Amino acid sequence: METDARGAAVLGGLAEVVERVLGFLPTKALLRAACVCRLWRECARRTLRARQRLAWVSALEAGPGESHALVRALAHELEKVHVLPQTVLYIADAETFSGHEECHEQKKARKRNSKETAIELEKLLPKRCQVLGLVTPGIVVTPMGSSSNRPQEIEEGEAGFALLFPKIDGVKIQTFHFFKDLKNRVFDENKFSEAGLKNNPDLRVVLLFGYNSWKSGATRFLHQIVNPLNEKSIILAGGQVESFTSLISEHTSAQPSDACGVVGLAFSGPQIQSATVLLDQDVADERTAEAAMQRLKAANIPERNTVGFMFACVGRGYRHYKTKRNMEADAFRKFFPNVPLFGFFGHGEIGCDRIVTGNFVLRECNDIKEDLLHGYTTVMTLIHLGSTKANQV
Repeated sequence: METDARGAAVLGGLAEVVERVLGFLPTKALLRAACVCRLWRECARRTLRARQRLAWVSALEAGPGESHALVRALAHELEKVHVLPQTVLYIADAETFSGHEECHEQKKARKRNSKETAIELEKLLPKRCQVLGLVTPGIVVTPMGSSSNRPQEIEEGEAGFALLFPKIDGVKIQTFHFFKDLKNRVFDENKFSEAGLKNNPDLRVVLLFGYNSWKSGATRFLHQIVNPLNEKSIILAGGQVESFTSLISEHTSAQPSDACGVVGLAFSGPQIQSATVLLDQDVADERTAEAAMQRLKAANIPERNTVGFMFACVGRGYRHYKTKRNMEADAFRKFFPNVPLFGFFGHGEIGCDRIVTGNFVLRECNDIKEDLLHGYTTVMTLIHLGSTKANQV
């Protein structure tokens, strides 16, 4: 018995040492180490479970090679990340993701190249990972390395990012896709339940993105999706994108649709806190932009383990602010210096001033259901994913 006790103590001490050493390894190396023996496998599992902080990969400019900059950055950086992605949201600029020489009239070539780039990117990610990929006219991205890096508004040129969400205790993230059925004018709201958007008391945030918004009936269809979700206890934010290029969920893999539709992510969990503010057309200088950020700051959302999103009209940016670049991203950073910011410039915005916290301190959208769809505005959003002891940035 004494020998067994000593052996257990040695093994326990050894496990602690192994776990401490494995904690320095990035995820891919950790998974390889887990194949060594049972002890290492158990230590690796505990280490992975403790890594519950969001990670991201950024691409801010074009480089050598035929692949898109985001594909190259992912191929390189995924060897170094310290999380195992369960859900990935990637957004890239529409022009170069789909090919430099293409335009709207050359739809076949555009789709073929977009699909090839998307497949190339998807192959880099874990097989059981949910993936939502979008392309937009412009990108908002925080450079890699630190959440305190200055976010960049990239309105032209090659850029993109991938947000890597690990499995987080108490948080569930689901992808969804609704598209207009030409044979049925009435949307079947039972599909909301299947996507976790209805009869879900833990639903806190829905990021939703309309595509093919130029098609007939697209705005009406978007209202059919947004209006039933316009509840006081749910944050809605997003915008109109050029198209979606990837949608892989736990159960299905969807290809981009020729119809108009909506894709997105639903965040559920009682620990989630979130807030949004709307910067309308009157926000046109540094003072008014910072006043909007002060409203967001007043929501008192915890800033650790929090991510910011910026969904802006393609007509804003430096042209709206009289050639001053990065105005809104800089205003966000002034009030949230340690919260990374991501997003895009698109063709319409979804959101309003609203707060959802653990205490359910709420602000409504002036009781007007239709007040969620906008043009020539910016929607700023904070999503807090709960407290965690993980030390990843």
